[in-house]
Amino acid sequence: MEKRINIKNKRARFDYEFLDTYVAGLVLSGTEIKSIREGKASISESFCEFNEQGELFVINMQVDLYSHGSHYNHQPKAARKLLLQKQELKKLGKAVKTSGITIVPLNLFINERGLAKVKIALARGKKEYDKRETLKDRDSKRQLDRVKKQFNN
Repeated sequence: MEKRINIKNKRARFDYEFLDTYVAGLVLSGTEIKSIREGKASISESFCEFNEQGELFVINMQVDLYSHGSHYNHQPKAARKLLLQKQELKKLGKAVKTSGITIVPLNLFINERGLAKVKIALARGKKEYDKRETLKDRDSKRQLDRVKKQFNN
């Protein structure tokens, strides 16, 4: 049975409110995909940006060196190209030009065909009071669940 790889960016849900989500492919070398299949990657501090040609890249994504790689091993924090359709790239590019909107990766996973995919979101940064409100809502929901559990027992 194959182990499911699903690397999440837990901090993104707290720091941003999501407007739209997309699933993008990744351009990877051989040792990068082998390292991701071992679960040795992190997207917690990464973000996406466009280059001059209009291509979308994920920046600051950490993919650890492959343990059995030789001198052909990859760079751990290299910029990696994302694969999307042209109309999706144009839509994202137009949205990013407006102020306060960015593209953040939400999770990195291997699909059923064995290809690495990244779920990205068009996001707007939350203000400090929004973050406090999120924490308050989470705590109240947790307390309500505890009360329900005690009441059912």
